[in-house]
Parts: sequence; C-alpha cells; structure tokens
Amino acid sequence: MAARVSAHRVVRGARDTDVMVKGTLLAESLRIGAVLEVDALTVSRIFRREVAATVTSAQPGVWTFVEFEGPDEIADTLATSLAGTLLREGGWYADFSVGNDHVVVFADRVFRYVRGDRKERRKIEEYAAGVGVPLQQIDWVD
Repeated sequence: MAARVSAHRVVRGARDTDVMVKGTLLAESLRIGAVLEVDALTVSRIFRREVAATVTSAQPGVWTFVEFEGPDEIADTLATSLAGTLLREGGWYADFSVGNDHVVVFADRVFRYVRGDRKERRKIEEYAAGVGVPLQQIDWVD
C-alpha cells in the first residue's frame, strides 16, 4: 500500500488530562498514494482483524486498524486531511472524538456533532448509508 500515516509524538507535561483527539482509521480506507500527515498526531495502536462477515464485495476481508490521538487543536486539520485521503468508493469513513464532539469523516465530507445528539447522528448515518457504508459498519461510538 502506497499510503502512509506519519505521526509526530507530542510531549506533554502536567496537562496530560487535556482534551484529546482520539479515533480510528482503517489503513485500507486510504486512497492509493495518499499521505496523511498531521503534526502532533500520534499513532497509539495498530492491529489487524478478520472482518469478512461484515464487508461488502468492494472491501477486503482483513482490516488494519490505526488508533490515533493528539491534542484537540488538531481536530479541524485532521478532519480536513482525512477527507482528502479517504477512498470515495467502497463505503469508507474514519471517526474520532474531541471534547464533547464526535467527528465522522468521509471522502470530501466532514460531519461534527455533539455526542448524544441522536438527530444529528441520524443525519450522518443516512449519509453513510447513501455513500455505501453497510448498516452493520455504521457503528461509531458516541
């Protein structure tokens, strides 16, 4: 895969309890040749999982999960960067939380809502289904 995630570790002092961006990206969701590089974004864990029972014919049966975090100030930059690197086809998205908000990113589209706002979440779920995300994959946690 030509895409890469470049992370720059942030060293924090006594304010480690500050609001943080925390989320998950699937490596398979990146466009070929895409580069996601956001200063202060730290990869916290990478693992692979067999998911063949929940995928579409356009998605591979094994996914690489990239969990990340960073200071809340990077939320807008991260969302914009993800929107520019995610595949348009195949029903892919990435998501992360920041403060009381949840951000769900699709190719060229970013949604941000207050966690627990069912009305806004439903709008995003409808959009997700409309761009090909299978219902069983519309499962981000508020």
